[in-house]
Amino acid sequence: MMDGLLVMTNLPDVASADKLALQIIEARAAACVNRLAPCTSVYRWQGKVETATEIPVLIKTTRPAYARLEKLIRAAHPYELPEIIAFPVTEALPEYLHWVNAEIQTHKE
Repeated sequence: MMDGLLVMTNLPDVASADKLALQIIEARAAACVNRLAPCTSVYRWQGKVETATEIPVLIKTTRPAYARLEKLIRAAHPYELPEIIAFPVTEALPEYLHWVNAEIQTHKE
């Protein structure tokens, strides 16, 4: 059952972060989404150094649900190239991972 993933993305504002979080949970592509406090991102985009305020989002899901989650994020995300990074969960409270799995497994294709 150690197939948990922590997926991260950033959105441009609270409204789009909240909308995406709700879509993810309603689609049962994840068990939980955390919208974090705004942060400042500094990055190079199309040859220029950019600075933007973004809303980080942490998503608790599983490896089997990742493709569905990625598809949902890509479809709903306002950025041309959204950051979607998945970190494997190597250690976690077993009961918590069981809950994550149970929430996602109730999805009907």
